[in-house]
Amino acid sequence: MSAIEVNAATPRAMPAVLTLTDAAVDRIKQLMARSEKDTGGLRIGVKNGGCAGMEYTMDFVDEPDKFDEVIEDRGARVLIEAKAILFLFGTTMDYEVTKLRSGFVFNNPNQTSACGCGESIELTPVSADVLQRG
Repeated sequence: MSAIEVNAATPRAMPAVLTLTDAAVDRIKQLMARSEKDTGGLRIGVKNGGCAGMEYTMDFVDEPDKFDEVIEDRGARVLIEAKAILFLFGTTMDYEVTKLRSGFVFNNPNQTSACGCGESIELTPVSADVLQRG
């Protein structure tokens, strides 16, 4: 009887789920420093809602959930909810200050439309071929 040759999977670099601009890193660190208690990071997710179908969610949490994607960048810690990963793949998170508003902005290649208020978006999950290209 001959032995069966098993090829172990070769680890490869995956594309970043989310990248942070300098402004986003600075703002997250400021908010974490102002927190009354230690925080495990800023958790980002998506939920159904709004006139375009989906909304981003952001909450400071004590610790990551078991399946959160953890992103640590220059002292800022962001946790991506597992169910949001395919919707956020390739997104850049920025923090903008204008005359009329300030806040986090998501430049998301998976966004297919948005409503006029800017709070609600339509997202399409990233396809498997994008993940395989790595």
